[in-house]
Amino acid sequence: MSQLLNYKIEGEGHTIILIHGLFGNLDNLGLLARDLRNDHQVISIDLRNHGQSFQSDEHNYELMAQDVFELVQALELSAFTVIGHSMGGKVAMKLAELAQDQVKQLIVLDMAPVQYTQSRHDNVFSGLKAVMAQKPTSRKQALEVLAEHIELEGVRQFLGKSLYNNGEHLTWRFNVASLWDNYWEILGWTTIEKISTPTLFIKGGDSDYLTNEHQVEVQRQFSAAKAHVIANTGHWLHAEKPAEVLRAIRKFIA
Repeated sequence: MSQLLNYKIEGEGHTIILIHGLFGNLDNLGLLARDLRNDHQVISIDLRNHGQSFQSDEHNYELMAQDVFELVQALELSAFTVIGHSMGGKVAMKLAELAQDQVKQLIVLDMAPVQYTQSRHDNVFSGLKAVMAQKPTSRKQALEVLAEHIELEGVRQFLGKSLYNNGEHLTWRFNVASLWDNYWEILGWTTIEKISTPTLFIKGGDSDYLTNEHQVEVQRQFSAAKAHVIANTGHWLHAEKPAEVLRAIRKFIA
């Protein structure tokens, strides 16, 4: 029997599963959850190697989608909507292929169904490894170490949400070694057989994760795909412009 992912359930109604991105946890889409739980059952999950879920040397989309599917089966969900951001968007797309009969709607936040070729997280990994090497005993210390590697305050604050005290010093909840070893799997993608699940791609207007060049691949894999652009926002669109993102989600799922 494999281990189940850590999860949190709020609200009642039609089920929406929220899937966070790389270095995240189940609270990352909390701004969306707080609204959607008013009239839906919202299940927020920690993916493998993140949050309080199990750690593994293996980290790829087939396995991550299978993890979520096993949770869905354990919770006996027959129909649900999936929303995923970034890496979580790829897990959501793979889950929609795996559970086509159950996934009623799919919403992908700023991610394309393609293999990315450029590393975007070298400075983040440097910062994470530096914190592990220096074993800080306070949050302030840990964030100072991160600041030597990561310029953006927002990114440091986001990562800081996954710090915890292991009894001796602060360290990361996510499995840095496995994420580093599997980084090209995270950037990667295996094309899925075209599915007809109603799908909404929400793009941050200033982000280059989802561009016009990706349209061909989107249409090749999703026959019922729509796109919505949130202007003047980057890859963290749900954090930067939650009201606009929620409006697009609610219009689509209505």
